[in-house]
Amino acid sequence: MAKFVNSAVLDGALGVVATATRMVAVNGQPASYAAADTGKLAEAVLAPGDFALAAGDISGRKVSVAAKPGLSVVAAGTADHIALLDPATSALLYVTTCPAQSLPAGGTVSIGTWSVEIESPV
Repeated sequence: MAKFVNSAVLDGALGVVATATRMVAVNGQPASYAAADTGKLAEAVLAPGDFALAAGDISGRKVSVAAKPGLSVVAAGTADHIALLDPATSALLYVTTCPAQSLPAGGTVSIGTWSVEIESPV
């Protein structure tokens, strides 16, 4: 028997991800909002226009996060994770890996466009 999920269900989950208003680069996977916030190496403010829902690359649906160039590095370290945060609820919404990059304090870093995809059930 085949499996099915309506796109509205997937968009609902991705819509929660798209409520993030901050994106931070961190070293290591943060376990909580507080860990991501205090461990941030660089930070970008996000607005609703920074997110775009679309069909997934493989299947299902995805939400793309806009690129953020020239972000100020607020603390030196090696960024290897990106986290999406909702400060209004102190929620760590999503964490992903990124290529490890050494960031010198006072420098800048750019975060390219990336996406979160939820595949259709198989």
